[in-house]
Amino acid sequence: MFAKLFASATVAHAHCDLYCAVYDPAQAKIEALSVVKIAKKYHESDDDVFRTRCIILKEQRAEETKHHLMVLWADFFTPAHYEEFPQLQNLFWKATNQAGVAKKSMDPADGEQLVAYIDEIADIFWQTDKGKQMGVYPPS
Repeated sequence: MFAKLFASATVAHAHCDLYCAVYDPAQAKIEALSVVKIAKKYHESDDDVFRTRCIILKEQRAEETKHHLMVLWADFFTPAHYEEFPQLQNLFWKATNQAGVAKKSMDPADGEQLVAYIDEIADIFWQTDKGKQMGVYPPS
């Protein structure tokens, strides 16, 4: 009975509709580092099946990186942050665009550039009072 009732239901996905207040650029960085590592493993192998898996997984990790960047951009940072850090909007654009570049490329350098952009965003994140309160993995 329930299966019929929900058969045409659309599945909704969200970071957190409860405003969990747990944000950290580390989520994006972990995915971006996976993009780099997978691209390197791709070039180290001559196994076609393994290389195909590398491509698929790298594209998934790049898409996850985009997701985590968009959550920070839309849910964490506020207009006041964009006023205080005027480079932030453009930095997010460059980072999400670079995630798309890394998704299409097997060059580890494209993933490394993505990581560099995320590090710049993380630097700003940890300068904010909100980041110091909500972040999980502060820089040492």
